[in-house]
Amino acid sequence: MARAPAPTLDRLAIIDDQGRRQKVQPADSDGRIARLKPWVRWALIGFFVALPWIDIGGHPAVLIDLPARRFHLFGHILGAGDVPLLFFLLIAVGLALVVSTALWGRLWCGWACPHTVYLEAVYRRIERLIEGTGAARMALDLGPWTSTKIAKKLLKWSLWALASFVIAHIFLSYFVSIPAVVTMVLDDPFEQWGTFLVAAAATGVMYFNFGWFREQTCLIVCPYGRLQSAMHDADSITVGYDARRGEPRGKPRTKTAATTADDLPVGDCIDCRRCVQVCPTGIDIRNGLQMECIACAACADACDDIMIKLHRAPGLVRYDSERGFAGEVRRRFRPRIAAYGVGVVVVAAAFGLFAWRSTAIVARVTRPPGPPFALIDSNGTSMVQNALLIHVENRATAEAVVSLVVDSTIEGVAGIETITPVTALHLRAPERGDLPLLVRVVDDGHVDGRVIDVTVHDDVSGKDVKVQARLLGPRAR
Repeated sequence: MARAPAPTLDRLAIIDDQGRRQKVQPADSDGRIARLKPWVRWALIGFFVALPWIDIGGHPAVLIDLPARRFHLFGHILGAGDVPLLFFLLIAVGLALVVSTALWGRLWCGWACPHTVYLEAVYRRIERLIEGTGAARMALDLGPWTSTKIAKKLLKWSLWALASFVIAHIFLSYFVSIPAVVTMVLDDPFEQWGTFLVAAAATGVMYFNFGWFREQTCLIVCPYGRLQSAMHDADSITVGYDARRGEPRGKPRTKTAATTADDLPVGDCIDCRRCVQVCPTGIDIRNGLQMECIACAACADACDDIMIKLHRAPGLVRYDSERGFAGEVRRRFRPRIAAYGVGVVVVAAAFGLFAWRSTAIVARVTRPPGPPFALIDSNGTSMVQNALLIHVENRATAEAVVSLVVDSTIEGVAGIETITPVTALHLRAPERGDLPLLVRVVDDGHVDGRVIDVTVHDDVSGKDVKVQARLLGPRAR
């Protein structure tokens, strides 16, 4: 396996001259940023693992119940009718990412993206413990298949498979809850073969992604890197190289004695390539802002370490804006931030409006199987009878007892008859049920299309939900 040539802007850093992918084995970096990141990553992993275990109102804090078409979100239950809420929630998340990119660049990618968090905190940690430093891992990859190499690879792959199995099942618990996952794991796979195949596929995807695909997810699959140029401006914070201070590059001699071939003073960059060696995507940060950069700042820590050893000021590679690197003052407020802010306010207002209009009791009118209406004789009067089902869903965290109140007046009709075979319906949280309703209207030739108001009353909370039922009947001739 030949080492990749020096990274340029002409091709992806992980691709060699023949177009083949070169495996990236980043060296370890040590510094204030590298020491802070494990705390952030493990806090995020702990949050991800804990959510299915946190009980709110008898249900997990987050549960995507696809068979029941319900979404439990921190004590709130969203159903199929709450698509606008979910839509505006996703839009809000997207806008938050846009705003954070405009302000702080790809901070999400380097610090909080699940792909980066699990790759660095779990899989590369296992790899480093077993195979050593970046140079040792590269030498092991290039070396012959000895018994030591086979043993290390088998141990690493086995631990990766175990980590993938655990992460996949934690991910599965967001859809079927932790107790259900435990039951499925302990049961015979053939008894839960559908879920077993899903879990096996998820484990395989995790293993493939974190064990082999790795940085290609950021470079090829994720569109965020390609969109960052539309979100960035000269005032966005990013990881960059201070070319004014670092160029022209020279050997690590004293600054007063160091000169280039043209007898010009050299900059602080000694061209040690340490920033390239620690980069998880293999780029050279000195080439400027690149799509492959995930703003992890490993290069900043590595460069600071070299500068300190040379008794030079750190910060040659640092978090800053293009204006900052050019020696100008960064603008904190600019038109695009105002535009993004307006978008956030609009989306938040829309989300609040739909949330305010949503209720714990949701009702809709359906019809039982059979003829849409019937003609009957009631005490010598021809009447049109409609059989209706009032489908009620309890999305509260407590039990509800619901009953029907029907408006017995229709404009232009002397009166209607209503029959409610079930007087009250007890619904646990969350639970659905149907209240049957028979509506009889005098057949005057104009029944079809008329509407009656039905109120679903919750005897526990005292709240009402109103729905309208459209009656069917013979068409007027």
